[in-house]
Amino acid sequence: MSTISKIEKFRVPPRWLFVRVETSDGIVGWGESTLEGHTEAVEGAIQDLTERFIGADPSNIEDIWQTAYMGRFYRGGPVLMSALSGLDIALWDIKGKKLGVPVWQLLGGKLRDRVKVYGWIGGDNPSDVVAAALERKEQGFTAVKMNGTDAASWIDSPDILRGTVDRVKQVRQIGMDVGVDFHGRLHKGMAKQLARLLEQCQPLFIEEPLLPTQPEEIADLSNAVSTPIALGERLYTRHDFRPYLERRAIDIAQPDVC
Repeated sequence: MSTISKIEKFRVPPRWLFVRVETSDGIVGWGESTLEGHTEAVEGAIQDLTERFIGADPSNIEDIWQTAYMGRFYRGGPVLMSALSGLDIALWDIKGKKLGVPVWQLLGGKLRDRVKVYGWIGGDNPSDVVAAALERKEQGFTAVKMNGTDAASWIDSPDILRGTVDRVKQVRQIGMDVGVDFHGRLHKGMAKQLARLLEQCQPLFIEEPLLPTQPEEIADLSNAVSTPIALGERLYTRHDFRPYLERRAIDIAQPDVC
């Protein structure tokens, strides 16, 4: 029987962390456990998984996941789930290689041949926004995502929001669709104002209009504006999505596979 013989971790500057898993019959799988700003903590969690699963059968992916998730007193959270994700992805890579098929075949087959994507352009520096959007347009993108605003006080001057609206308008005027990422930087009072102001620009979506610890407040905001609301990269399990789905608070779920 093939077993897990080695689990290694590799830092790739400036932000990435990759996991390499090798089996006793020489198959290698790669996964990603990137968690910006907390690399050492994730490495410690990966070391714990290494000690637990060396010698395990790599084909028992679900058993390994459930054991890692439920087998200790503390569950979930960014550090533990990032470590587990890297291992999980690597095990799927191994299984695909062993069976000679891409992983998407193991997950039920492909659903489409093409998918629309956007390019990131930043947005904090007003002078760079249009130039960055034009560069993306030349690359063939029809949509971009940009930062909304810096952090603001609980209740601040509405003037600080006008710059965001102006930047979004500038990008829209060159024929690009725009998603606007709030990064949870605004409190509810200011987020409501900015979301309303942006409606005239018809953004594709607004992302993390509030911190993803506030399903009730995000549901209130969703009911107050017509723009689709996206969220999910700071939720760590399917269970974390439940309150947002129950309250119909989001239109686009954005799970981070890593």
